[in-house]
Amino acid sequence: QVQLVESGGGLVQPGGSLRLSCAASRIIFSISDMGWYRQAPGKQRELVARITRGGNTNYAESVKGRFSISRDNAKSTMYLQMNSLKPEDTAVYYCNAHIVVNAFDSWGQGTQVTVSS
Repeated sequence: QVQLVESGGGLVQPGGSLRLSCAASRIIFSISDMGWYRQAPGKQRELVARITRGGNTNYAESVKGRFSISRDNAKSTMYLQMNSLKPEDTAVYYCNAHIVVNAFDSWGQGTQVTVSS
């Protein structure tokens, strides 16, 4: 079982910012494309942003220009900087590690992000 440890969620007012972190083991991090997904109540889990081992990124249309994904390979940690947050960003955010060689996926436990005044 791959362990992914998330942190950084919380309650923020509309227009505010949060930064999520996801730490993984060095070996797993080095062979995985990483991503953030989210799931709002009553909705399916959806992709927020992904970053490959080489640093290529892609984002959901709804977060483009507001969110930024990055990875620090030396620290085996991935980040999601979330700016200009909106109430519709409220969800549980999950870290994902996709091991490319065998298409194996692992998930973090999730961290709650609530955007409300």
